[in-house]
Amino acid sequence: MLKKGNKLYSILTGTCPKCHSESMYLEKNPYKLGKLFKMHERCSHCNTKYKIEPSFFYGAMYVSYGVGVAFAVAAFVISFLFIGTSLFTSFIAIVGTMIIFLPVIIRLSRNIWINFFVHYDPNAAKKK
Repeated sequence: MLKKGNKLYSILTGTCPKCHSESMYLEKNPYKLGKLFKMHERCSHCNTKYKIEPSFFYGAMYVSYGVGVAFAVAAFVISFLFIGTSLFTSFIAIVGTMIIFLPVIIRLSRNIWINFFVHYDPNAAKKK
């Protein structure tokens, strides 16, 4: 289903967008909040630089808005439509979802953002 070469593979696993060989992050677990934003400078397999320019990942804030809305809509649909809770309880479910999944949303947004600009190259790791 998710194989190397697929953008979704890099986005969901947080691997290098060029070679898909290693994690971009020093700590794979996004819930270790002290290391949430810590990234390797370059990929050790293909030498891709992750921070393409200073403040590169500021653009991920725009992506995080869309990802956050998707999580909020999912929380609303599950709580209000499927479970049948009240609007107030659905609002609480949305707030709780946003707080609990904040680290995941941040990482997903960064992964999506870098995948806009860096494309998979199956020979990238061999070129180093």
